[in-house]
Amino acid sequence: MESALGTSSINNEALLFKIHSWPNGLQPIKFLSRETYLSLSLSLSEFVIASSFDHLNFEKGSCCAAGSANRQALFGGKMNEYATRAFATTSYASLSEDHPKNNSVSDMLVDSFGRLHTYLRISLTERCNLRCQYCMPADGVELTPSPKLLTKAEILRLANLFVSSGVNKIRLTGGEPTVRKDIEDICLELSSLKLRTLSMTTNGIALARKLPKLKECGLTSVNISLDTLVPAKFEFMTRRKGHDRVMDSIDAAIDLGYNPVKVNCVVMRGFNDDEICDFVELTREKPIDVRFIEFMPFDGNVWNVKKLVPYSEMLDTVMKQFTSLKRVQDHPTDTAKNFTIDGHKGRVSFITSMTEHFCAGCNRLRLLADGNFKVCLFGPSEISLRDPLRCGAEDHELREIIGAAVKRKKASHAGMFDIAKTANRPMIHIGDHSNPSQKHPELSI
Repeated sequence: MESALGTSSINNEALLFKIHSWPNGLQPIKFLSRETYLSLSLSLSEFVIASSFDHLNFEKGSCCAAGSANRQALFGGKMNEYATRAFATTSYASLSEDHPKNNSVSDMLVDSFGRLHTYLRISLTERCNLRCQYCMPADGVELTPSPKLLTKAEILRLANLFVSSGVNKIRLTGGEPTVRKDIEDICLELSSLKLRTLSMTTNGIALARKLPKLKECGLTSVNISLDTLVPAKFEFMTRRKGHDRVMDSIDAAIDLGYNPVKVNCVVMRGFNDDEICDFVELTREKPIDVRFIEFMPFDGNVWNVKKLVPYSEMLDTVMKQFTSLKRVQDHPTDTAKNFTIDGHKGRVSFITSMTEHFCAGCNRLRLLADGNFKVCLFGPSEISLRDPLRCGAEDHELREIIGAAVKRKKASHAGMFDIAKTANRPMIHIGDHSNPSQKHPELSI
């Protein structure tokens, strides 16, 4: 490993970066940031630079903009939108453990920028027992007819295909995954695939009752969505009662030994931005990882940039009250920026999809409840796996379809304002950090 200070000039703007180490004898001039995300002059916190199977995290010194580079950029690919007047230092991390053997099977998970996708999110249903305002319009959304949804057998076949190709983490989402009456059976079958992680994102309404059995069936981690600690605000946002049930589910997860229990909080200006430090207090005595999520635009949630509380502002709010807040070393594929606080059993994280995207390290794919396959949460492009599956496609044919879609994945998603104008599904159809909702009353609660 070597160390040097590198500079470059692009469009008459200086790019300054300090490299403590780099792999494979590459020189610092090769480590130029690509796909820079510029957003309202907000501070960006890191570069992610990849070379072969090695990744470098660039922690900022003083920087008005930062970005990410991928293998194509390092080895002569087209470079554009460079950060200006940026200063960064590096720390080295290896991703070799995440890469399966080089063969035609695992190649389906590698995109044209060298990103390996080992994390599959499976939406089990579009239904939900809440009606969260930021997830959908008040009159609901049109749901996919049941015959067009994947059956349990189809979900398991596709999951097995992905796992045999190199996926080692599966997250179950919705809708609300616990409304499926066969959720325990699905977990049991998936756990038999010897995954590194089998996790679930849930609104927590029915979790306390179902979690003991889910743990027996192999569920290894859980994320619980909760956007307010005030019951009246919870009822206003979700259009349902149930705040106490969510809190009971958090305690139940802790009692069952889940550590950490991740609590997802979508922060919205004028609604819960005054509760940020109250959420941080949850981490003092309990092994809770509170994850503050920037408000994201999706069909039906009437996204407005004025509601967005950027990461820089949330971080400043926390640091003013919790002065011992410390950044921890993140894995290059982490979506969250993670912090600890002296004397706290849990930790604090920030998911910065809008102001500081993490596209360069993205390793996620999505299988939706209707069998459509998405390679990017914010991209409108989808391809059906259900249709060829039901037409008798063999595994190698499905792998070709999946691989072709992965290869078309873009280097990064659009900026927040372009995302807001792009036609995409409501969050309830995709499944992610939010609490979804829907029209149908026939729920397993």
